[in-house]
Amino acid sequence: MSLEIENMDKNEMYTNFLHRIIDKDMEEGVYGGRVQTRFPPEPNGYLHIGSAYAINISHSIAQKYGGKFNLRFDDTNPAKEDIEYVDSITEDMKWMGFDWEDRLFYGSDYFDRIYEYAIELIKKGKAYVCELTPDEVREYRGTLTSPGIDSPYRNRSIEENLELFEKMRSGEFEAGSKVLRAKIDMGSPNINMRDPVMYRIQFISHYRTGDKWCIYPMYDFAHPLQDYIEGITHSLCSNEFKNHRPLYEWFLNELELKKPPKQREFGRMNITGAVTSKRYLRQLVTGGFVDGWDDPRLPTLRGLRRRGFTPESILNFLNEIGVSKDSSTVDIAMLEHSLRENLKEIVPCFMAVLKPIKLVITNYPEDQVEMMEIQNNPGNSELGSRNVAFTRELYIEEEDFMEIPCKGYHRLSLGNEVRLKGAYIIKCEEVVKNNKTGEIVEIRCTYDPETRSGLSGSARKVKGTIHWVSSKHAFNAEVHLYERLLPNDIEGEVGDWNECINPDSLLVLKNCFIEPELRAAKSGDRFQFIRLGYFCVDSKYTSSEKLVLNRIVPLKDTWKKNNK
Repeated sequence: MSLEIENMDKNEMYTNFLHRIIDKDMEEGVYGGRVQTRFPPEPNGYLHIGSAYAINISHSIAQKYGGKFNLRFDDTNPAKEDIEYVDSITEDMKWMGFDWEDRLFYGSDYFDRIYEYAIELIKKGKAYVCELTPDEVREYRGTLTSPGIDSPYRNRSIEENLELFEKMRSGEFEAGSKVLRAKIDMGSPNINMRDPVMYRIQFISHYRTGDKWCIYPMYDFAHPLQDYIEGITHSLCSNEFKNHRPLYEWFLNELELKKPPKQREFGRMNITGAVTSKRYLRQLVTGGFVDGWDDPRLPTLRGLRRRGFTPESILNFLNEIGVSKDSSTVDIAMLEHSLRENLKEIVPCFMAVLKPIKLVITNYPEDQVEMMEIQNNPGNSELGSRNVAFTRELYIEEEDFMEIPCKGYHRLSLGNEVRLKGAYIIKCEEVVKNNKTGEIVEIRCTYDPETRSGLSGSARKVKGTIHWVSSKHAFNAEVHLYERLLPNDIEGEVGDWNECINPDSLLVLKNCFIEPELRAAKSGDRFQFIRLGYFCVDSKYTSSEKLVLNRIVPLKDTWKKNNK
């Protein structure tokens, strides 16, 4: 699948501030006309819509300039990493259409070279082994308003530092007892420059390198070197790393690396009613508040995929919102709108009744079955039509009947008429109620045989049209209706997720009736249910015995209306 914006040449793609930076570098020949970007995920979680935003920026820039795009796993912290996340990230990126060709790399591929770079900095007098405890390191670092204090180990000789660092690598010291730190400036107004840690001791087996290493580089040290080794020209990241840029550049400059990559930042994208913090997502999953990383209420790519979103709709959304220097919050309704625009003319339409009530047409022959021809998508004639069985006994939606109608109600009511979609005009003559509860259990109507849709004489108009299914032909399915997981955006730390989660975010309907043609629907199939929204066959719980459907989105955005 192409990620280029439809009907737009690469050189004519939308322009943003990152493009202007690269244009200037191209004009000045900084990298000899090369553009190479990367996405460096940590393999400790699943990708989400914010991840897709960041990937799309780097990938589309590589496309625009005819450059290259790398996928590199930043696997420098074995305490949190797992091959499960590597597999999920690569699968999700392929599903989205992001192509790294043969350039799949791992930070652990470069452990030997990164170690040699650390040795070089020690020899230059720019790094030292420190024995302060983690708490002491934090204490000596100072605050935003007060400078830090030099470590008592800061002025060790080069020879002593080389010897201690080699012993760190050999496993002669306990975890946490020593670290290698960069020697920069403890008085710097930027706390990241106050002698940051470069290496720590961890006696943890790495999922790729096993027990070869017991020291592992910190992200801030490893990242610029990984970019340099791979030939990255523009290291694009969210603006939370802006204060880390001087450190990124310091390591490259002190090592005197030629034509070093440039780190440049863009604004982080947040989305209303959704969690995009990896830490919070993990809390929701491990705490059992949601149905795993692929819960359709989550903004993970796994969740969006299971819910029924298409890669095209997500990419169209990301390209529509563009790239900003500052962090922004986007209404999730924009993503849902993009999905509707993508699906409205490419998926077939069917009829389903989610909350059924029985309707009997008393003047229709009991054993008669008529096949009504109904278009599969009124907006796309290429999808053709289908025949739908019409019988004496039907199901309609509960909400499509009101015994005593309120003002403006144009659906079925006692003594009034509506048209059944693709069939006849009917009139409600009587209702049957449960003697004990007073609940309506059956609606009895008559039909006008001269009003069949598509036939001469069917031009008589009524104000309302409702959908239906034949009780003899429809089959039962389970339907999941979703609302926002969070009614309000999170501000600050979360105390109790039970107080934050929308209790109505998932409604499970087990007694739904659907056109028989959908018996053959497969996992991931998408379609529109007339008047109800867009739906997808659930990939997790659908089986040969049970069909489970997820509503992707309603036909219209109801969130603002329901939350005024």
